[in-house]
Amino acid sequence: MEGALRRRIPRRAILHNMHRDPGSFLGFGIVAGVILVAALAPLLPLHDPTHLDLQNRLLSPSFEFPLGTDHLGRDELSRLIFGARTTLLMSAASLAIIMTLASTVGSLSGYYGGWLDTVLMMVVDLMLAFPSLILGVAVAGILGPSLINVMIAVSVVWWASHARVIRGMVLSARNKEYVEGARAIGASDGRIVVYHISRNIVGPLVVLVTLDMGWIILGIAGLSFLGLGAQPPTPEWGAMLNDSRSYMQTSPILLLAPGSAIFLLVLGFNLMGDGIRDILDPTTYR
Repeated sequence: MEGALRRRIPRRAILHNMHRDPGSFLGFGIVAGVILVAALAPLLPLHDPTHLDLQNRLLSPSFEFPLGTDHLGRDELSRLIFGARTTLLMSAASLAIIMTLASTVGSLSGYYGGWLDTVLMMVVDLMLAFPSLILGVAVAGILGPSLINVMIAVSVVWWASHARVIRGMVLSARNKEYVEGARAIGASDGRIVVYHISRNIVGPLVVLVTLDMGWIILGIAGLSFLGLGAQPPTPEWGAMLNDSRSYMQTSPILLLAPGSAIFLLVLGFNLMGDGIRDILDPTTYR
């Protein structure tokens, strides 16, 4: 893996992998499409996703409202697209917090070892002892329902498992020849961790982050579905699922639209993660 990351990956090999595994190409396409649509949402000819029109509530799909309207007369398509922005931004922010905490704890624990490793891993084991969903609900419930608090809750739930993985990578890398060489020329511990060890474990971390993005999306949507995340009138997929429960028989599209969007985006990240793992695998080019 390290040798593959040091050399430039041949573009032909990447295209060969995409051709050999069309699922990864599909995953890249789904994720790129959702991100593009979400980024362009303010420029698209859409209805205001928060505008209430009780005279047009629960309309069936039509040319004006391709996915119909919800129980408050809001355009379902507009809410779905703007909800993608909310979901992606919340997931990306949560992932940034998770990786910052996990990288700090995992790197310190793996590089220095000793009593610091013991104490930090005791904290990690304590966090991992609690069921993720229950811990997330508890944290979000204590902090109160809001987007910020949901991101904090998801970060609290997920950082510990990432820290353990990063610790293992740093433990494996700290005695490598390039690390010994850096020590020999007088490099500081911080420089060794940041510029030598981190650069050689970034490949597995990219795969880990991509695969876990789907779980983070599910976690945020689940907490919003329980009423602990996005609050009205903010469009968010989990909250849209919650709003549509009472109308699943009369207007099933209100439930199917956000549910399908969550399914496709999670599937896209999982397929993309598998594709990135294959691309970064040195045996791919043999």
